[in-house]
Amino acid sequence: MNKEHINRDDMSDDQNALDTLNHSTSHIMASAVKKLFPGVKFAIGPSIKNGFYYDFDIETPVAPEDLKAIEKEMDRIVRQNLKFEKSELSKEEAAILFKDEPYKLELIDDIADKKVTIYTTGDFVDLCAGPHIDSTSKVGAFKLLSIAGAYWRGSEKNKMLTRIDAIEKAKRSDHRIIGKDLELFSFHDEAPGFPFFHPKGMLLQNAILEYWRKEHIAQGYKEIKTPIILSNELWKTSGHWDNYKDNMYFVQIEECEYAVKPMNCPGAILVYKSNQHSYRDLPIRYAELGLVHRHEKSGVLHGLFRVRNFTQDDAHIFCLESQLQDEILKIMDLIEKMYRVFGFNDYHVELSTRPLKRIGSDEIWDKAEDALRTAIDKKGLNYKINEGDGAFYGPKIDFHIRDCLGRTWQCATIQLDFSMPEKFDLEYTGEDNLKHRPVMLHRVVLGSLERFMGILIENYGGNLPPWLAPLQAIVLPISDRFYDYSQKVCDVLNSSGYRAEIDNRVESLGKKIRQAELQKIPYMLIIGEQEEQSGTLSIRKKAGGDLKNISFDEFIKVLKEAVDSKAVNP
Repeated sequence: MNKEHINRDDMSDDQNALDTLNHSTSHIMASAVKKLFPGVKFAIGPSIKNGFYYDFDIETPVAPEDLKAIEKEMDRIVRQNLKFEKSELSKEEAAILFKDEPYKLELIDDIADKKVTIYTTGDFVDLCAGPHIDSTSKVGAFKLLSIAGAYWRGSEKNKMLTRIDAIEKAKRSDHRIIGKDLELFSFHDEAPGFPFFHPKGMLLQNAILEYWRKEHIAQGYKEIKTPIILSNELWKTSGHWDNYKDNMYFVQIEECEYAVKPMNCPGAILVYKSNQHSYRDLPIRYAELGLVHRHEKSGVLHGLFRVRNFTQDDAHIFCLESQLQDEILKIMDLIEKMYRVFGFNDYHVELSTRPLKRIGSDEIWDKAEDALRTAIDKKGLNYKINEGDGAFYGPKIDFHIRDCLGRTWQCATIQLDFSMPEKFDLEYTGEDNLKHRPVMLHRVVLGSLERFMGILIENYGGNLPPWLAPLQAIVLPISDRFYDYSQKVCDVLNSSGYRAEIDNRVESLGKKIRQAELQKIPYMLIIGEQEEQSGTLSIRKKAGGDLKNISFDEFIKVLKEAVDSKAVNP
């Protein structure tokens, strides 16, 4: 690894790596301030224990509302993928370069060496010993926290400067780190790119899917399951062979060629073709939590965000053309409802149109794009056109959610397909007793279940609300004298349908509480002599005030309300 350029993906958890990341982000902040506040003079911008800051000499006072504008400019710089370029100058050359920067000139005078180093990022140049990350794109999420005054070099005799404090949040919110700390999932060299879900990870996954199934049943979906391995001939018919073959895995069985499915749609089509259908049967809504495999290059693998196998919360709807608008609007309503429940209230919509490599006539594509555009207009949503980014079989509406760190993620999609019903000769009997072709809608709400879990984990920083938390409650006996009663409490919670464990380690109560806090468990039930004798509970909450001496029934009501309401902060 080059000393001056550290790849973010290779960073260990040591403080040096975090300092490098923080300090690099401080340069980006300084560059943004330079753009927004002409005439600013620069002092220093070090990494500190809980983030970083930069001190500026600015004539115009910086107001709290200016922080968002600075963050926005920083985001722009990050997306530009600018290099941190190191140069070495003599002190005399550096003095000429920084002739209008009095604080830098003072620092140059204090340097004992004859040479100094500078770093250039775009049009921003700073006096700096480094090291730095290799480019701005390696910076994750950050947050500007506050504005304060700070004397130059800490002396009241010097001028008061403007200090902006910030934190690089991606490190502490990285789902890979949280997933390891909370024992949710792991990756292993024996299966690169294939996640292993641990018991607590499955508790989270099943909590998501329990809600997913409930909503889909209410919307009239029927769940199906189709094979992972299907004949190559099927993929040739569907068009995946010509348009997606490089991303697929293949296997031979008894001298016949098969492929591991990268998508679920051909399997759903075969289920549809298994029976004859009347117009009275339509729409038919098949939902499938289908495990798919895609051949991703090792260089793009990234935790749960980019894996080689994942579960799509797929659905395929077969309907009349006259039913299209209603079905699309119902899907959009379902997406909006589910995102709100998961805590994603901010999203935007993009309409992706025909790609160069596609199947189907221009007439069919015109009809499909018009239908999606009409549905978006009926919902009254603003949207942007994403030219040429549709699926090879049809245009699509993509939903991009914004998390609490300000990042956007494309998750849900609605794809309109006139082509595959034609290629697979799908039919239904119409009111005229003749054969007709149905229209097909492909859609996901969460997208990849694994990726959505990663987004959720980072959005909440691991502090999942009670309805999603892998463990909703943990029972903490203060000594082994109270293990039996504590176990009874834990058993009743589990038998009541809640996720609870007991910490019966021979440790102090303080250590048990700290461990439960690190595990981000919403409710800690402390059991001692008073609780055992009175049949009450003392509850320590992850968020909010503690509950003292409440009955078990009262706690169940509190827990039930938090879980049933799906409240983010109960």
